[in-house]
Order: sequence, then structure tokens, then C-alpha cells
Amino acid sequence: MSLKKLMDLTGRVAIVTGGSRGLGLQIAEALGEMGARLAITARKAGELESAQAHLAAQGHEVLTLPSDLGKPEVPAQIVEAVMRRYGQIDILVNNAGATWGASAEDHPLEAWQKLVNLNLTGNFLLCQQVAKASMIPRRYGRIVNIASVAGLGGNPPQMEGTIAYNTTKGGLVNFTRALAAEWGKYNITVNAICPGFFPSKMTRATLAAHEKFFIEMTPLGKLGNDEDLKGAAVLFASDAGGHITGQCLAIDGGAIVI
Repeated sequence: MSLKKLMDLTGRVAIVTGGSRGLGLQIAEALGEMGARLAITARKAGELESAQAHLAAQGHEVLTLPSDLGKPEVPAQIVEAVMRRYGQIDILVNNAGATWGASAEDHPLEAWQKLVNLNLTGNFLLCQQVAKASMIPRRYGRIVNIASVAGLGGNPPQMEGTIAYNTTKGGLVNFTRALAAEWGKYNITVNAICPGFFPSKMTRATLAAHEKFFIEMTPLGKLGNDEDLKGAAVLFASDAGGHITGQCLAIDGGAIVI
């Protein structure tokens, strides 16, 4: 089979959480370009409407679902809506997430629990619902978790602490490995992308204070851009990546090797 055919997503259905802007929108663009029908979620309906218009202008079919994945009842609602519209779910990109800056000794418990609920529990529940509704019965699935290089280590000392974010993203890394081991028998692959620093709403404050430092410590000498996650996302979501599972790929310009 040709590589173009292996990477073709025509006929596939993809959910992208946090798909209204930033990295999620970039990934939705890539999957749509390769032929996938899309369902994108986000908390803010206005941002979803803008994203839908943007993706529709590129010729992509898009279902928008305003959703707060920090609430345990929401994943089942998302899956029900997508199955009602498309009848199947082939690809799940778990991108929705949040961060919180505070020293470990002063980190609020409420903020810790918020990040655990969204960054970890929400992803687990959505994987569970998607698998039971479509991937396991059809013996096919591609799950792509968006973790972070912050889940692979600590922060430079000059940065504000983000203990809950690092911890939950580290949990997502091992969640990826454990789920891949368990669901391989269903022909479901589970991989993670670990982005470095990309300009986004989430990273705005950190980059305002440390952008020069991050660029200097990155071998490629730049931050991530609007195209840098697309290739990896399509590889993990397509049959071209059909023998890749349980892997966590850092996309950070080489910073992690320093």
C-alpha cells in the first residue's frame, strides 16, 4: 500500500478535545486535511464557533460540542453526540488541559484537584467511553494524548512552579503506556505527543518572562509553530502508525536532549 493511502483518513471520524484554538486547532486542521470528519470540544461556545468557521472554510466537516471535561458526566455526553452524528469514532485526540502556576508549598488544593480532574480523569473517562462505544466493538482505534515535556521532568529553577501540571502530564505519559499495553489486543494504538513551548494562551505568561531563555536552550533555536505538531498527529492517527503504540514523542526543537 502506498504511503499516501496509509496516511489517508478519508472515512475516519476524529474527536479533538480542546480543539477550538492553539495546538488542538492545529491538530484538527491536519486531520481534516487528510480527510477525517471532525468533532471538536471546548468550554467556550464562542471559540468553538470561530474554529468551526475556520475549519469549514478549509472544506472540513465539523461537529462542535461545548464541554467541560473536568465534569465526570461530560465524556459520555460527548461520545453519545458524536455517535449520533457519525455512527463511529476512529480517532481520539486528548488535547484539552489546564495549568496553574504556584510554588509547591503554596499550591491550592482546589487548583490541584481541578487539574487532576481535567488533565487526567477527563482523559481516562473519555477514552473509556470511546472505546466501549466504538473502538473495541469495531476492533480499531487511534488514541493520541497530548502530554508535555513538563511531564518528562521538572522546571528550570528560574521558572514559577507548576507542580500539578507537571504531575498530571507525567501521569498522562504513563497512562499512555499502560493503556497501549492493555488495549493492543483490540487493535487500538495509544501514543502521546509531548510538546515543548509553543506560543498559546496557556503559555503566554511564561513566554513573556522566559521566551529568550527557552529559545537559547533549544538546539533548533526557536519555539514551536502552527505546523510543528501536524506530521506527528497524522502519523499516530493513521494506518501509517499502525505498528506504533505506547510511545511518547517530544516535539520541542531538541530542548529535552540538552
